[in-house]
Order: sequence, then structure tokens, then C-alpha cells
Amino acid sequence: MVSKLEKLFGWCYQFLRNIDFSDDLASYFSLVFNGLLLYWIAYGIYIVFRLVLVTILALIAKKTKTNFDDLLVSNKTAKYISHLMPFLFIYKSVPIILADFVYWESMFGKLVGVYIILLVIWILRSILKALRDYIKSKPKFKDKPIDSYVQVVMIMMWLFGSIFIISKLFEVKPSTLYGTLGAVSAVIILIFRDTILGFVASVQVSLNDMVRIGDWVTFDKFGADGHIVEINLATVKVRNFDNTTTTIPTYSLISDSFRNWRGMYAANGRRIKRHVLIDPKSIRFLTESDLNALCRIQLVSPYISNIQADINLYNSKHNIDKSIAINGRNLTNFGLFRKYIINYLKQHPGINKDMELVCRQLQATDQGAIPLEIYAFSNDKRFEQYEYIMSDVFDHIYASIKYFDLTFFE
Repeated sequence: MVSKLEKLFGWCYQFLRNIDFSDDLASYFSLVFNGLLLYWIAYGIYIVFRLVLVTILALIAKKTKTNFDDLLVSNKTAKYISHLMPFLFIYKSVPIILADFVYWESMFGKLVGVYIILLVIWILRSILKALRDYIKSKPKFKDKPIDSYVQVVMIMMWLFGSIFIISKLFEVKPSTLYGTLGAVSAVIILIFRDTILGFVASVQVSLNDMVRIGDWVTFDKFGADGHIVEINLATVKVRNFDNTTTTIPTYSLISDSFRNWRGMYAANGRRIKRHVLIDPKSIRFLTESDLNALCRIQLVSPYISNIQADINLYNSKHNIDKSIAINGRNLTNFGLFRKYIINYLKQHPGINKDMELVCRQLQATDQGAIPLEIYAFSNDKRFEQYEYIMSDVFDHIYASIKYFDLTFFE
């Protein structure tokens, strides 16, 4: 190939010398002519390769079932390769065209060499991006931090590319640069600290299946509450429910605590855990007339009959003086209200009966209020339906409390 290039670019100089041009004049005229010739040949190579590669790749993309080749087209891989071909031709031609101009041959050759290295990196980058998009389109890998792994490969690619560029510019052997790289590894680690930590975090997150793309997470430290949309080496992007985006360092996934709600979606229900504050002054024992009136409430009527019979039996067996209500066993309006709520939740169509269902009294607040907490699970885990079911339950609680002669704490 070299001999053919010498014939292609050497005839002009010989022709000019044969018609009695001086050596310097012939050199400069042939340089201008060969430069123009090189430009048009390189441009022709670019047009041909671009037409052929882009056309062939587009035809293949249409006929194949896989979308990987479509992604190669969208990432302009063929276009970058068509840029590479003419520069390879230029790189081979420069030493011949600039044979009489040693300094410029060295400088121009280095620049073309550096550009070729950058083009190769860019081609590999477009292939990696196409591969990333292809893998992410697969359901099996859709929630994996593929971006992190691709970024690691790209960093290594740019690192080796930089070594070759420096080697080309300063005419140093790559092996020498590798040795120097080892000597300054501490500085490199310091510079790429966040990247290294991010990569380690990405690997641990992937191996331990801590988070996936699409998971609903809550980071109190960063004020993030929403779904993960991207995991890469440096950051995790969380789209909050108000459509704002919070960016979190990737290594925070393993260094800080956060809440992942994925288990809730995997379970059979979504937890309802909310309380109301009851005024303790409204809690009292129930009299016989109270119980007779409350027996009209169908959800507690059987319970009142059974428990009251048991209480009367106990009090009579132990000769309890019931002239004072505090003596013996008694029903309270608060206790009966808790039983009513349990029965109400058991018959509510939006509550999962196969999961925990509790109505419990919590420790009194500093102000003296008695918290009454509902702990249950909704059947529907969708946000809108979950909020509707929870609101429906508490609407009923707010409306029914007066029937038990209870009041909310104010």
C-alpha cells in the first residue's frame, strides 16, 4: 500500500522537476497539489463508506427482529466508522506527502493519530450506548444499574485512550506510562474517589438487590420521596411525587439509611397506620341503659350480649357491689368503641382480612390525649385507591365516635 501511495503522491514532484522547476518550488507546489488531492480522496472515501455502512446497517435493522442494530443506527455508529476510514488513509499518506517537511510531518502525524484514537473511543462509546439501551430494554435487566457498569467501562476506555494519546504526542512507550500510573495511583484514587465509591456501591446494590430502577424510596436525609429513575456511578436520581428530581450520591445507598417501599408492592396489601386522639375525660363505664341503647348498633350487638353475660356471671359469683360502677368488671365506652372498629374493619371491602388487623390504644401523649391507632392493610396498593380506602375508614370513625359518647382531644 505504501508503494501505491508513493506513486499517487510522488508523480507531481517528479513532473515539476522534469519541467525544470527548482527543488524547493517543486516541493511546495507538489505539497499544495497533494494536499488538495488528499482532501478530495479522503472526502470521497468518507462519502462512500458513509453511504455503504449507513445503508447496509439500516437495511439489516429493518430485516432483523432484534432492536440492537436499530440502536446502533440511532447512536450513529456507522457514521463514526465512516469518519474513521478517511483519517486512516490520511494517517498513512501524511509521511509521504510531508516527507520533505520533517517538523510538520511529525506534528500533523501526531494530531491525526490523536484524532484517530478519539474516533475509535467514540465508536466504542456509541456501541456501548447501544448495548446499554438494548440490555435495559430487556425486562430481566430493566431495573438493574446498567448505567453504572457502562460508565466504568467508559472510564477505563478513556483512561487507556489518554495513555495512548500521551504516548503518541510525547513519543513515550505505553509501558512506561503504565509504570508512572502505578506510582501516582494514590492521586488517581483521590481524584476518582466518588467514582470508585459509586462503583462499589453499584456492585453491592446489584448483588444484594437493595434498590432497583422504579422502586419507591424515601431518603429523609436528602428530602427525597419518590421513584428511582436512574442509577449511575456518581448519582441516584429520584423523581419525587411533586415531579421534582432529587440527586443523591450513589454511595449513600450503602452508607446512609433509607426506606424502600418495594416490599409493600410485593405484599398482598398496603399498610394503614394512623391514629386519632381521644379525650380521656370522655372515657367512662357503661350503664345498663347505655348497653341497651348500644345494642341497636348491629356490629357490636352480639358482642355486648356475650360479654355482658360473662361480666354479670363474674360479678354475681364474686358478690360484687354494683352500686358503685368501679367495682368488679365493667364495659367502657372506649373499649366497646375499639371492638366496634375491629368489626367494622373486618367487614370493610377495602381491607385485607388475611393480614394484620389491629385497633390499639397507645401511650398517652404529653398533653394527656389517648391515641387510638388503626393498624391494617388495604387490598388495593395503588396510591389513589389506598388513600380513598384510608379516608373512608377514618371518615366513618369520625362520624361514629359520638354514638359511644366519646370526644376527640382538642
